[in-house]
Amino acid sequence: MINHPFFQLDDRILSASEQAMQRLEPVIRRIDEVAGYNQQKMLAAFNRARVSESHFVGTTGYGYGDRGRDVLDEVYAYALGAEDALVRANFVSGTHALTVALFGVLRPGDTMLSVTGIPYDTLRGVLGITGNGNGSLKEFGVKYEQLDLKEDGTPDYEEMERRIHPGLKMVYIQRSRGYSLRPSLFIEDIERIAKIAKRRAPGCIVMVDNCYGEFVQMEEPTQRGADLMAGSLIKNPGGGIAPTGGYIAGRRDLVESCSYRLTTPGTGREIGCTLGNNRELFLGAFHAPNVTGEALKTAAFASALFSSLGYDVTPSWDEARADIIQAVLLREKEALIAFCRGIQKGAPVDSFVTPEPWDMPGYDCEVIMAAGAFTLGASIELSADAPLREPFAVWMQGGLNFHSGRLGAMLAAQSMLEQGILPL
Repeated sequence: MINHPFFQLDDRILSASEQAMQRLEPVIRRIDEVAGYNQQKMLAAFNRARVSESHFVGTTGYGYGDRGRDVLDEVYAYALGAEDALVRANFVSGTHALTVALFGVLRPGDTMLSVTGIPYDTLRGVLGITGNGNGSLKEFGVKYEQLDLKEDGTPDYEEMERRIHPGLKMVYIQRSRGYSLRPSLFIEDIERIAKIAKRRAPGCIVMVDNCYGEFVQMEEPTQRGADLMAGSLIKNPGGGIAPTGGYIAGRRDLVESCSYRLTTPGTGREIGCTLGNNRELFLGAFHAPNVTGEALKTAAFASALFSSLGYDVTPSWDEARADIIQAVLLREKEALIAFCRGIQKGAPVDSFVTPEPWDMPGYDCEVIMAAGAFTLGASIELSADAPLREPFAVWMQGGLNFHSGRLGAMLAAQSMLEQGILPL
């Protein structure tokens, strides 16, 4: 049994941890294989783009001729298997990158169909589903339609055959589960949806919210039929180093249209200073495949540990994974709060802070978040969060390295034990 001289952990948690590690050996080997492949792909992207130290120089003002900005786009495009990419520090979140993409390619009178049910909470105001509609796609005359998932949380392919029709402008896919317990989508699932969309509505745009899914598999959605995708750099593709930002990647013409929405028609991607962020964005991209692998190991360990402690988990520890998120059904409010407080104790930053539920903008109930991170809100760093509502599940993700991520999960169990909640 590994000694933990710096943290007080109950022997029963230590024992459960060791048993979990023994079961995980083949899972960790599988994760390392994918991470190794993607790391080679990233190195090839850097080599192909001829990245040099001169690309780390920042620009100011309009940013005309920013070589680093343009080469960073090349690196991401190659690594993500896309024709083109738009990678910018001034994307303030994944939702912002998705919003720019949606407004970039949709026009008044167009109809988009979400085939994975209602999108993540923060995108609903963008669509005009919630809020007062001010500035939403709905206000601009873009129509939103929704196809719910089946009862088991999987895509309803038969209904897609009926609902996707000629004239539909966009088929929208959310890869990750968000605050739900449905399975996240694999590349193979996205490819199947894209094939139906292209057959039923030739010329439609297949767009993917790829947040949490980058570098989890050996391929990305744009290599299997998706026309456009977007995500956040403070999740997987920023490698825990990018201080902010997001990306849009896909078909060259669509990415160009998105650049006109990000800046202005006519200037597009040609302007936008980088203010000295290039080095961190390049370094983060290079680390991203390995860091994603570490986050996947952390998620698998948490799944193995908490399932052995009597909790339902999704995915299970030995399942293949489509994103870095691990859900644990804790069944009661007090267990959820104790779990998050334990995760916070395992953070390198603000470990002394006690997470409390609060009314977070964009959500319809109180939310609790544990995120002691070097970058505020970076969910590639170990974090856990959840809305305080039934079934009191917690969504855990991230882990810059597996050693600390594993310890964070154990501290979550310890916190629950100390509150008299853990069923040991």
